[in-house]
Amino acid sequence: MNTFDAKVFDVLVVDDDMRVARINAAYVAKVPGFRVSAQAHSAAEALSVLETHPVDLILLDQYLPDENGLDLVRRLRERGHRTDVIMVTAARDLATVQDAMRLGALQYLVKPFTFAGLRTRLEAYAALRRTLDTGGEAEQAEVDRIFGTLAAVGADAPNHLPKGHSAATADLVRRILLDAGGPLSTQQLADRAGISRQTAQRYLKLLDRTGRVTLALRYGETGRPEHRYRWRPTATGRTAEPPAG
Repeated sequence: MNTFDAKVFDVLVVDDDMRVARINAAYVAKVPGFRVSAQAHSAAEALSVLETHPVDLILLDQYLPDENGLDLVRRLRERGHRTDVIMVTAARDLATVQDAMRLGALQYLVKPFTFAGLRTRLEAYAALRRTLDTGGEAEQAEVDRIFGTLAAVGADAPNHLPKGHSAATADLVRRILLDAGGPLSTQQLADRAGISRQTAQRYLKLLDRTGRVTLALRYGETGRPEHRYRWRPTATGRTAEPPAG
């Protein structure tokens, strides 16, 4: 198990409705790699929690009894808090959505939503953090992928991946193929990703069906060809994007 696999993200759930906060917290607890550190029902309570117990991610409602969620984000940034934020709110007006973007919210999930909708966004967040936490420098293609990791997750994203497929694993497979510098066999991919050969095969078949990889056969001494996969470039020479999810 690598360091990222062992990483658990601490989440603060902020919602004025205690029942909704409990439901959202229960959803978060069902996603591997995430745990709810605390729940808050007002901006003041959330700020108090963050001053004493920093978290990785805030699931933030816009409608709070003392001030709105985005005002809380502004105060957090003024105080130097760099905590990531995903808005989880019934606010649908475009002015609020635009303000959320300008303040750096990573995603905006409109109520009501399903567990699958939240899970997809949390998995995308984990994939984003895995990339950013490696440090170093990034070429333009990598920057484009980082900025698109969460933006590509739409309201219907859970339907874009077949049941039993994880957005985080799909992204890991894509990154390994991109970085390989050449075609990989199923076993080579499995070894690099730290997943089983059967799991690697499922994701490679999905990518093959959606045209994201090219498949070549290499014949060995036994006469049985080995399937080798390479990420498919687009017509413009840029790499194609993975299935949304």
